[in-house]
Amino acid sequence: MTLIINAPLSKAQQQGKRSFTQTMTTGIGDGYAINRRLRQQINPGDRVILLDKDAAQRAVGTLTGIQPNGWTGNGIQRYDLLLRNLAIVPYQSERLNRNGVAVIP
Repeated sequence: MTLIINAPLSKAQQQGKRSFTQTMTTGIGDGYAINRRLRQQINPGDRVILLDKDAAQRAVGTLTGIQPNGWTGNGIQRYDLLLRNLAIVPYQSERLNRNGVAVIP
């Protein structure tokens, strides 16, 4: 499976989350709301696509860990995602759910 996450600069500035650049540097995507159905589909070792749809940036790497980090107001678990070997690639947009996440085969 491939996990796709969005890390736009606008969310980083508004909500104190890590930007695309910070996520690339630290290897941590923080506080992603991932519903139970999607969570069951992803595992460490899966491919990950990191996007910044605002700035048209894209990187690919490997998911190495999934750590629970609180809950949303409507009961969806949040996770910190540990990422490795992120490399910038040419931008291509992806469809995401309202939480900025998707899983594709």
